[in-house]
Amino acid sequence: MKSRENLGSRLRYAFDKSMAGGAIALIGWLALISLIVIMIAGAILSVTGIAPEGAEPMGFIEGTWESLMRTFDAGTMGADQGWSFRIVMLLVTLAGIFVFSALIGVISSGLEEKLDELRKGRSRVLETEHTIILNWSPSIFDVISELVIANQSRKTPRIVIMANKDKVEMEDEIAAKVGDLKNTKIICRSGDPTDLYDLGIVNPQTSRSIIVLSPDGDDADSQVIKTVLALVNDPNRRPEKYMIAAEIRDADNADVARIVGGGEMQLILADDLIARIVVHTSRQAGLSAVYSELLDFDGCEIYTIEQPDLIGKSFGNAVLAYENSTLIGLCDKDGKIHLNPNPNQVIVAGDRAVIISEDDGAIKTWNGDMGIDKSAIKPILKRGKTAERTLILGWNRRGPIIVKELARYVAPGSRLTIAADTPEFEQEVTALGLDAATLRVEHQIIDTSSRPALDALDIPSFDHVLVLGYSDHMAAQTADTRTLITLLQIRKIGEKAGKHISVVSEMIDVRNRELAEVTRAEDFVVSNKLVSLMLAQASENESMAAIFDELLDEAGSEIYMRPMSDYVDISKPLNFFTVSLAALRRGEIALGHRRQREDDADIRNLGGVVVNPPRKETVTYSEKDMVIVLAVD
Repeated sequence: MKSRENLGSRLRYAFDKSMAGGAIALIGWLALISLIVIMIAGAILSVTGIAPEGAEPMGFIEGTWESLMRTFDAGTMGADQGWSFRIVMLLVTLAGIFVFSALIGVISSGLEEKLDELRKGRSRVLETEHTIILNWSPSIFDVISELVIANQSRKTPRIVIMANKDKVEMEDEIAAKVGDLKNTKIICRSGDPTDLYDLGIVNPQTSRSIIVLSPDGDDADSQVIKTVLALVNDPNRRPEKYMIAAEIRDADNADVARIVGGGEMQLILADDLIARIVVHTSRQAGLSAVYSELLDFDGCEIYTIEQPDLIGKSFGNAVLAYENSTLIGLCDKDGKIHLNPNPNQVIVAGDRAVIISEDDGAIKTWNGDMGIDKSAIKPILKRGKTAERTLILGWNRRGPIIVKELARYVAPGSRLTIAADTPEFEQEVTALGLDAATLRVEHQIIDTSSRPALDALDIPSFDHVLVLGYSDHMAAQTADTRTLITLLQIRKIGEKAGKHISVVSEMIDVRNRELAEVTRAEDFVVSNKLVSLMLAQASENESMAAIFDELLDEAGSEIYMRPMSDYVDISKPLNFFTVSLAALRRGEIALGHRRQREDDADIRNLGGVVVNPPRKETVTYSEKDMVIVLAVD
């Protein structure tokens, strides 16, 4: 009895396991049942001699065939004659109806299950030389847009995205917000970028580059670090180095991220990058256009490229060796970036040129006549620093970084007033701990969108005004709306006072910049856009993060805008070779100019900024025109 129970249990267990095999197992069982029914019917017909009226008895094979036909098609039995034969065929047909109905249901269920699996985006990607984007954030749309531009010269470019988000939702959002993808194809997959198995789905082994975004939510930096850790320490990873660009918000986490990523990762400190550009732009209106031009792919870009023709030349002579490109520095054989080195430094084998150009194919040395007018070059004029008054309206997590960065540039005796109404505002300002002799900081708790509160600040008396978004406590659109209201109020205050107020504003969403144009603010720094541009560039150029660290570091050379009339005689037409030589004599590199003309079409909305202009083209400058230079001070 016990043996029979054990046998029955084992058979049931075996049946359960086979049924767990899914649609294939079910189809197999149905096929087996059909075969048994057909063979039994064939055996009955051959043994009993039952046959249609007037027909000879059938053998086993003929009886099986007749049964099979009625299993496939219930209408076949309509012409049967003789009740004995009809009854047998009726039973076979009923069994066939049951089997085929079940089979249709199984196949339909299996197809639905497969489609659902495809919808979830869990199939493995088999692309090569593709760009991978891990995690999802508002920055992803700008990153994709820039990569689409960069990919136009490539054949069958692919961008593979993985995030903890529904595949169809990702595809719908990208279609709605990115627009024309040109020749680039987007492939979305759902998964956890910190999981080794899920990372295998996007096939990083054959990727061209990998971008790790900082996701929305708490502890975003930990997610980024874990993702990079999973990539570089995967036991099945490729032996060659990855090209990873990763976004980190908090600078305190940078050291850990660098230890994890090693030489395979470029680290983009998002808040630090935005804070530095906000400070630089607040002191020199129009600089955000220069940074945008250097970072986006639609225009001039920065390349790190070998230039054998420069070997043996001094750096100063090499700067004047290009007509359509701008040499700004060198990358030594150890990979260290040197922007604006000593003009007398000799370029040696192993040095790579850091060059601004519209395309890498346009980087060619110039051997023609430069047409330099040395008589137009003016003597060096030094302008001293004076104490300044700066006002910051609004506050977010980048506020402390902006204040500390500002303190590094202002002259002693400068004053800073901060006005905002966020919960942690007072504590953070008190904890800044700056030297009051250099920068005296005051703060007020006010509603920065209130006209009476803004009037009480006497805004026209400040040299610079910065408006920050409340991005830590409000959604992007709400924060930008609050910023727009503040900017409109400042515009009215300036009109009433009859004075132009120099205002630089931080916007979160690039789509709100066009709305903000009506406020007539001096400049806009779109935070998400800048981070996206930097990530996209870093995925294409392994030296980009190091280049911008140098550009934005007070200890190195930085970008400045200075009056063109300080460098050259603007009373006569001259070319940019002349301006470049005037800058070189000051130990600077001329990157471009800012010419504001009412009749000039500013298609790219750069405020008249032109980076890397043609050097042979003769131009007549005015008193308002500025030269953009890379200089130590």
